[in-house]
Amino acid sequence: MPALTLPERLGLYARLMRLDRPIGILLLAWPTLWGLWFAGAGRPDGVILAIFALGVVLMRSAGCVVNDYADRDFDPHVARTRDRPLAARKVGTTEALLLAAGLALAAFLLILPLGNRLLIGLAFAAAFLAASYPYTKRFLAIPQAYLGVAFGFGIPMAWAAQTGAVPAVAWLLLAANMFWSIAYDTEYAMVDRDDDLRIGIKTSAITFGRFDVAAVMACYGLALALLGLAGSWLGMGAVFYLGLAAAAGVAGYHYTLIKNREPARCFKAFLHNNWFGAAVFAGIVLDYLL
Repeated sequence: MPALTLPERLGLYARLMRLDRPIGILLLAWPTLWGLWFAGAGRPDGVILAIFALGVVLMRSAGCVVNDYADRDFDPHVARTRDRPLAARKVGTTEALLLAAGLALAAFLLILPLGNRLLIGLAFAAAFLAASYPYTKRFLAIPQAYLGVAFGFGIPMAWAAQTGAVPAVAWLLLAANMFWSIAYDTEYAMVDRDDDLRIGIKTSAITFGRFDVAAVMACYGLALALLGLAGSWLGMGAVFYLGLAAAAGVAGYHYTLIKNREPARCFKAFLHNNWFGAAVFAGIVLDYLL
């Protein structure tokens, strides 16, 4: 195989980091933004906002690299993932680990100037969650719950950055994000159910079995209920609840997509979760503005 040019190698790294598939960045960004706006009472610090925005991109990219490293022997047997750079052996394992380490280090260096010891401690916890999540698919019946904690950890970090403390309501919001993550990642897992059964990966779609659609909708309901409870705790007004109502409408649309378990429509529902997160965020922002 001829040596790759620098642009070709950078292109492989971009694919390994899933920069060509921004949905993961958005699903990580929305709960982080919820936390920043709530913690800042509608006026998050601009510097902290910029740091978290860049950190979201870096940590999601690092998480994708670690995920593909962990699944490098499984992905070649799944139609949707067999062409990923590590699965196709176009990127070596050592350079992949170095890339993930570099991305995580860059994200960590971003928060150091804030001089916040609580935030630094939470950053180590977040890094552990991101690095360990891919391996939970070997033994957890619903690894999507672990993913939800990892993807929602920007919420307590946002409070720590903004206020120097993490109140109970931040953990309530993290729980809401966990149920939302179970919902959308079960839709994602429904796409690969047959391949995952064949190779022995555990997913919520397999665990829920014939109750998968009902479980997805129940998780959307629990996420919205916990978000509503958090909003009441924080004294949010009617506009916030209109945002939740819009998110509920998005969830209802997803039912029409997944009810027949057609892989392409399940994947469409997964991608459409960007609008669920956006609806909640719009409700938060507008409620504080009005």
